[in-house]
Amino acid sequence: MLDPGRGKTKTGQLWAYARDDRPWQGIDPPGVAYVYAPDHKAERPMAHLEGFIGVLQVDGYSGYRPLAAKNTVSLAFYWSHVRQRFYELAAAGPAPIATEALRRIAELYKIEDEIRGLTQEERCAARQEKSRPITDSLAPWLREQLGLISQKTNLAEAIRYALSRWDGLIRFIDDGRIEIDSNTVERSIRPIALNRENALFAGSDAGAGHWATIASLIETAKLDGVEPLAYLADVPTKIVNGHSNSQIEDLLPWAYVVPRQTKAVAWERRLRCSPRDRRNALSDANRSGPRAFERRYRHREPLQLQSCGFRKGSAAVMIPEHTLRYENLITRGRRA
Repeated sequence: MLDPGRGKTKTGQLWAYARDDRPWQGIDPPGVAYVYAPDHKAERPMAHLEGFIGVLQVDGYSGYRPLAAKNTVSLAFYWSHVRQRFYELAAAGPAPIATEALRRIAELYKIEDEIRGLTQEERCAARQEKSRPITDSLAPWLREQLGLISQKTNLAEAIRYALSRWDGLIRFIDDGRIEIDSNTVERSIRPIALNRENALFAGSDAGAGHWATIASLIETAKLDGVEPLAYLADVPTKIVNGHSNSQIEDLLPWAYVVPRQTKAVAWERRLRCSPRDRRNALSDANRSGPRAFERRYRHREPLQLQSCGFRKGSAAVMIPEHTLRYENLITRGRRA
């Protein structure tokens, strides 16, 4: 970012804290909050998460450990970071130990693919039955291999990285809410990283803070299936028209979600075609919204998109039907 008064630039940090409970049928809406800080010192997450009690899923950054020392936050680590270290070794050439470690880790991911979308109780039970035997055998095997190789190699470093974070790595087995990986927060960070090609600098610390606020609204809207441009256009309009401060939560992105079932019924009421065409049309509506529907069915009877809750050409909103409420049960964090 620009450093006014010095004629130079400096590096700031956007910390991303994301939540997505959909993989275990949680009823809270997904969201992400970006918080700007001028550095990545350990006191930053301490300040950001003051008063937070729960599970924090993080990368291997040591700055999160003071949070765990307060006994109010449990740290869960990403298996993707362990896997990446072994993958780089295996990709560079013959590496039987790294290859075997990858095979065992792949078994954990296969189990996760099978149970994704189940309730937290079902996920926990499946992990106890299938994943725990894998991790229980993996840790002693890694210790055994570590004793057979040079301690100065990259392989030894990869093994030590895993073993030093073992309690956090296996925490997902006992808690069905925790994911094995960091997909939610990784996807939340990617737009920020890509945007650096278009916006190289923030003008000041205050400007970076405003950037973080706007990015939080945009990316949360995207996570909730709400079209960001329409959302950002509607909120200021409501504020100008006198929206009550006591009802501020009505302006948050998840308040703009249209339940899938309600929308599908609205579409179906407008269709006067064969059952097969109705199925195809509903599929188009769910996938791409009114635009895809209109392109494919423009020769049918006139479409009353407004009666379905859409303006002509607007994007569809898609999330599973559920009751929305706001309660911070689990947060996943990573520094950007």
